[in-house]
Amino acid sequence: MLRPSTLLALGALTVAVAACAPASEPTTQASPSGPAGSSAPAACAKDRLPLKTPGKLTVGTDKPAYEPWFKDDNPASGEGFESAVAYAVAAQLGFTKDEVVWETVAFDTAFAPGAKKFDFDINQVSITPDRAKAVDFSQGYYTAKQAVVAVEGSKFAAAADLASLKDATIGVQVGTTSLQAVKDVIQPSTQPKVYSQQVDAVNALKNKQVDAIVVDLPTAFYVTAAQVENSKIVGQFDATGSTSEEFGLVFEKGNALVSCVNEAIGKLKSSGELAKIEEQWLSAAAGAPELK
Repeated sequence: MLRPSTLLALGALTVAVAACAPASEPTTQASPSGPAGSSAPAACAKDRLPLKTPGKLTVGTDKPAYEPWFKDDNPASGEGFESAVAYAVAAQLGFTKDEVVWETVAFDTAFAPGAKKFDFDINQVSITPDRAKAVDFSQGYYTAKQAVVAVEGSKFAAAADLASLKDATIGVQVGTTSLQAVKDVIQPSTQPKVYSQQVDAVNALKNKQVDAIVVDLPTAFYVTAAQVENSKIVGQFDATGSTSEEFGLVFEKGNALVSCVNEAIGKLKSSGELAKIEEQWLSAAAGAPELK
């Protein structure tokens, strides 16, 4: 945490965030074989897809929807990394933009057990074995590290390593891998302050109720550019100490749509379109030192 060229303070993007494979990626439903340019198999024909609403692709995400993942809190705009990815996947499946319907889905309910009101959810949800017990995931569409954000001149703003953050009071959103990374990797002496929404953690930093917050790296760039004045990225770190996390689209458990979406993501990767979307919308990792 976890959710561009439109980031007002960041300007044009030049470097995509460094990607690593996750330490442990749960098995997802197998994607159909065949070259990227081949036509979709009959099971993935638009009129045969198992959809919540026939002829419509229903996509879930949280509200507010933050930049750089979505622009201006409007998932339907097609602007912002995850909005663009959702529409690119939809196009591969044969849907036009006006055939995509957005549903508001709270972050932690997206991967909770039970029936879903979306065909897939896109909301910086990291693929983890525990989550995969309750829902199915697509193959990863983005990898990201965690980042520590603090206010310039504060006690922990100059931390050069993870050990220097041991005594920090850290704010983080509930149900995120950022929270798990704080507990497992930073292991602060004081229990982190946990907030129901990311904006609450950001406001806690702004109001000096916490020493620092932990979010995914692209979100950290947005926090420092547009949300918390005089804040800085202290550094980035691996969520598990050795690898970064991978975001996947979320599906109701047993959803047969997964294999068709995996085919779509595979084509976006092989064609280079996914990399172009990432370069356009996600801020560079440059300037975020590595914390060991």
